[in-house]
Order: sequence, then C-alpha cells, then structure tokens
Amino acid sequence: MTEPHEDGMPDGLTGPERIMWRAFRIGRTCDLSEGDAARDDPFGQHPWGDERSVRAEVLGLLLLDGPSPQAGRVAALKLRGVRITGVLDLAGGAIGPYVEMNRCRFDQEIVLPEAHFGTLRMVECAIPRLEAARLHTQGDLHLPRCRVERGIRLTDAQIGTDLLINQIQVWPDRRGRAITADGLVVAQDLQAELIEAHGELSLRGAKVGVSLSLRGSVLRGAQQRRALNAPQLTVERSLYLNAAWVYEGSGNATATPPYGIGYTPMSGARRKPVECHGGVRLDDGRFGDAVDLHYARFVLNGALREEVSLRRIVTPELRFNGEPPEEGRVVLNGAKVVTLIDLSTSWPGPGGLSMNGFVYENLVPYGHFPLARRLEWVAAATPEYAPEPYERLATVLRTSGEDADARVVLLAKQRRRRETLPVAGKLWGYLQDWTVAYGYRPGRAALWMAVLWAAGAVAFSRYDPVPLKAEESPRWNAPLYALDLLLPVINLGQDGYWRLEGLWQWAATVLILLGWVLATTVAAGASRLLRRG
Repeated sequence: MTEPHEDGMPDGLTGPERIMWRAFRIGRTCDLSEGDAARDDPFGQHPWGDERSVRAEVLGLLLLDGPSPQAGRVAALKLRGVRITGVLDLAGGAIGPYVEMNRCRFDQEIVLPEAHFGTLRMVECAIPRLEAARLHTQGDLHLPRCRVERGIRLTDAQIGTDLLINQIQVWPDRRGRAITADGLVVAQDLQAELIEAHGELSLRGAKVGVSLSLRGSVLRGAQQRRALNAPQLTVERSLYLNAAWVYEGSGNATATPPYGIGYTPMSGARRKPVECHGGVRLDDGRFGDAVDLHYARFVLNGALREEVSLRRIVTPELRFNGEPPEEGRVVLNGAKVVTLIDLSTSWPGPGGLSMNGFVYENLVPYGHFPLARRLEWVAAATPEYAPEPYERLATVLRTSGEDADARVVLLAKQRRRRETLPVAGKLWGYLQDWTVAYGYRPGRAALWMAVLWAAGAVAFSRYDPVPLKAEESPRWNAPLYALDLLLPVINLGQDGYWRLEGLWQWAATVLILLGWVLATTVAAGASRLLRRG
C-alpha cells in the first residue's frame, strides 16, 4: 500500500477492501454475502474467494489509524459475509470505532491482548482462535453463535457492561481448555446460554457484576480436565446452571441474545437441561442471590474421581433439584446456605455425597421429601458415623416447628453412633433404645413403668409377708409396695418393713433393678434433651 488519497484510502487496496473503506467512513455495513444460504454459511464447505476477502492488516489500519468520518457521519466497522485473511493483530491497540462482524470467516486467529475497545460484536463468525488476555471494553463483548476451533483466552479481561456468548461452540486449545477466563471481570451480565464447550470452561477468580447464566449449555471436559473449573468465582446475583426452554422462534438472526431461548415455556417449547460431562468446581464461590442447579445433569467419571465440588460456597439459596449423578461425588463440605431447595431424587446414594461442615438454615423440598428419605440423605453423606449432619438437620427441623421429626432424627443419630461402640456399649444402647428410645420417646418409659407396676401389684397381692417389726410396720398394701420398689430414691413407706422369702425376694430384687434401669435411661435421655440433641 502507498500514500493515502484525500479520503484516506491508500493505494493497493482490492475491490472488497475499497468497499469496506468507504463503508467505514459513513458507518454502513460492508455486505459481501451472495444471498445464498449455503454459499454464505461461514461454517460451510463452500470456499470464499478473493471477491469477498479483505486482509487483516487493512482491518487493523482502519481500526487503529483509520480515516476521519464523512461530515455528519460516525465511523464504524460493520462487516457481513466477509472473509478476513491473515492474522488480525490489534494487541495493545486503542480501538475507538464501533466494531460489528456478522457471519464472517477468519482464516487465522484474532489477537487482542491488552487491546481497548468501546463495543465489540462478532456474531456467528468462524474463528480459528481468539486470544484476548487483558482485553478491555467500555461496552459489550458479544460472540453469540460463533465457532472457535482452538479455544478462547480472556484471562484478566475487563468487560465494561455485558459479555454475551450464547450458543457459541468452542473446541479446546492444546491444553484442553475451551474457554480460559481466569480473573475475568464483567461489570453486568455474563450470558453463556446453550453454548457447547468441548474443553474446560475455566473461570477461576472471575467476578460478575450481576448474573452468570449457563442455561441449557453442554460443557465437556477434555484431556482429563473438568467441565467447569471456577473456584473463587464471585457473582453478585445468581449463577444459573439449569435448563433452558428452546423453541422455534422468528426474528432478526443477528440479534443478541439470540432468538430461540426462553426462561418460561411457550407453545412448542422443549426443555434443554444443562449438561456437564466432567467435574465441576465452584469451591469458595460467593453468590449474592442463588446457585440454581434446576434440571442440571452431571455426567462424572468415578474412576477419575470427578466431583461436583461446592466446598465452602456461600449463597442465600441453593437449588439442588437436577438429575442425580450416577458416578462421582457431590461435595458440600464447609458450604454455607440460608435456604436449601432440593428434590428427594436429586441426591446421589451412599458414598456419592459429602456434607462435612455443611450449614443450612432452612429446608424447602421441591415436591414430596419424606423424613425417611431425608435420613437416607444424611446416611449417604456419612459412610462413617459423624454426628454433625444429624444435629444440623434436627436443628433446622426444630427451628421450623417440626419437633417430632427432630426427635426422630436425633434417635437415628444415636442408633448410628451405637454401631461404632464396643459390645458393652452396644448392649447398653440397645437397652436404652428398647426401653425409652434413648429418651426421645418418654412415653415409652411410662408405659414400661405401668406394666411393671401392674405385674408387681398383682403378684404381691397374693402374698402375705411377715413384718420385720410388728409394732412399727404399716398396713400391707401390695400396689403401693410394688411402686415403692420400682421408684428409686423415693420412699412411699412400704419398702424395708417386710421380710420376703424365696421367690418373692427375687421378685422384689428384679423390680428394684428394673426401676433403676428405667430411671437411668430416662435420666440419660433427659440429659440429651436438655443439651438439645
């Protein structure tokens, strides 16, 4: 290219490049498409020749040092159906004009590290790779329905408003990552709905100013990496890892967010769950409103010890009502949740759940969740006995006014604890369970006392004992004597005044021993109740 003319256009430009140059100065779209859907498909096999190709260096010249706009116009780069040859390298550049590319095809990667844009929109474009570490935009970054062959890098990028990548398809780089966005900062929403990531989506330490939506997306780990790796993620509102309603819509094919996605069902709509094929890591995340896993599907490899890891997350609401993973584990160790909304069939079985130190304040079942199933949920999380999950569940039930259910949970805790005791402890535990249910069913003690008292009263009514001291002995009263034997410490004025012989002496001894056993077990249960479980 030689010195530019008065309109800023240098010599040596091709016909399509001159069209693009003139369109840039007046802010119009440079449309090189042919009007045939198959031939204009940026992902199709039909070759795009020189008649619709521009060089990346000419794009760079326009964006970094382009001509001034015509009077009364705003310069902008708007392309449709254009093939860009060569590497588009704008690293470190300050790009002032608005940039929008629709259904374009890039022959080589786009290089944007430390570049500064106003707004950048690339819609339904074929891109070999997008390298944009430390990219800054004052406005939006849009990449909906693009296909990227060798990954996207947005490490430490800062997006001034929204990041929209709905329906994007991304294949991994040589390290197995499809999208690397560690340290990413998005001022408003990050919408990544119905995306297909064929490698790890990495959002370590990322910050989102409003909500992060992955509704209906398919995330597939590659090279033994996770599907979603986002420890220390901060989302000021909600993280949506849930289903999307997909329907046949009409409208502008270049609109973002794209048509065809809905949050409420419409006629002809179908539900598309989010799918994670590989581990999910959200450890130490902070979420201002909720983590929504409604209709989420996790496909984990148990042999690789893959997990849905929610260790130490903090959120007001966790909605765990997706499909239960058949392999791997769900880990909630140290998580803090105000309200847990869950489905009885969403949790994995024994060995597939860990809840050490999991704190929740309210339980809101999604559908029927019987107490027996809730106890199975706790048992699944404690293959080895641990009291804390039982105590947490009992506390939550008691707080919500379900005292009877809370006692059932604490009784189940004692029965699990009994399994860890030596033989003597187990025998004592069985005795407490059989007699007074560890003190959580005090009515059972009264029933046993009544039965023993009645049996003793009937038995001793047939016996006429000899008084030890005739002048000091009270009048013989068989029912009162039996009760005096059963009640430790309390003296009803019958015991100690009569001489019993033979089997009657043994009968009295048995009543005394049973009375002490009942009293001891009741005292042990009362002590547990006073300690509130």
